[in-house]
Amino acid sequence: MGEGFGVGKGRRAVLASVLLLGMPVWAAEQKPAADAAKPEATSVGEEPLPSDAEKAAGEEKKGLRVRPFGRVFARVSADERNAFERSLSIPSARVGLAASLSHVDAEVTADLSSKTMLKDAYLRVSDGKKRLRLYGGQFKAPFLARELESAWQLPLMRRGLVADYLEDEHDLGGRRLGLMGEVSLKNVWKLKVSGGVFQGAKDDDTGVRASEDAALRVSARPLKFLSVGASTYLTQVFQGTRHHAVAADTTLHLGGLEVSGEYVNGRLAVGTFSAQLGLASYTLPVGLEGWALQPVVGAESLQLQGPLKARGYGLVGGLNVLYSEHFKAQFQAERALRPGDEAPGFEYSLQLATRF
Repeated sequence: MGEGFGVGKGRRAVLASVLLLGMPVWAAEQKPAADAAKPEATSVGEEPLPSDAEKAAGEEKKGLRVRPFGRVFARVSADERNAFERSLSIPSARVGLAASLSHVDAEVTADLSSKTMLKDAYLRVSDGKKRLRLYGGQFKAPFLARELESAWQLPLMRRGLVADYLEDEHDLGGRRLGLMGEVSLKNVWKLKVSGGVFQGAKDDDTGVRASEDAALRVSARPLKFLSVGASTYLTQVFQGTRHHAVAADTTLHLGGLEVSGEYVNGRLAVGTFSAQLGLASYTLPVGLEGWALQPVVGAESLQLQGPLKARGYGLVGGLNVLYSEHFKAQFQAERALRPGDEAPGFEYSLQLATRF
């Protein structure tokens, strides 16, 4: 999950400045950030498609409905590993279109700051009661709750070393071309089962693509304040499964407080591994309408237990300033021992973000 290119490119710096300065116009009539309803379920794309309630409310509008959207993240960071040299970047400059009919939805998303511009491009077909859905195209495989969380909803600037290591280094999960089916039973603890087959990873040396992978996720909300889930990812599933991972997650929703945890284990090319992730945030409305403060703390750990024995960890804390649903300023400090590091180090980051 690359962080994009630096803002030394003039056009991107201008784009970020214009969008960030224009934020109050977009957000002026929006609901306060603390009152905004967070999506109940993770999305296969960065911009959740219309919910069943939203689609039902708009049924009187016959025909195709098209909605443009976008976001910009502008970040400055200083890393102890690089003698605290300041680094300016635009980790995300995303634009897209979401289209909807009564039984068909589609989304196309591109990130102008990424080497691989195309992010999501998929079609979703559903039955009349929205219980059965079929996805086709490029989207997130249903594995690892931290990875499925929208970058906007996630209170951290980055998904963390565990998600990066599994996806970037070992090709478990992430965005893939694939075909996925989904069953949603809202009357049964909001049970959702998603499973599909996805394009295998390409070998960087030979350019040969491996056979198909498979992923499965089951999630439910047995109590109003409790969400639980489990997921798995299997590589080269039609050739006996070369590598795999299994994850279990839970989230507590207690007013403005949200606490989540996830445990992962499996087998990689380097041997067996296990990982743990924890995150807590509290959204506190302040006096000014639409504004809120959100302190956040998180911890994660990764252990390689095969022939190659190693460990990594990350501790992060920070404060987010939220305005409506369209702007946030984030300051975070992290101390981490990442894969490949000889010693742990501090990193301090400040990020301004807006979406429209």
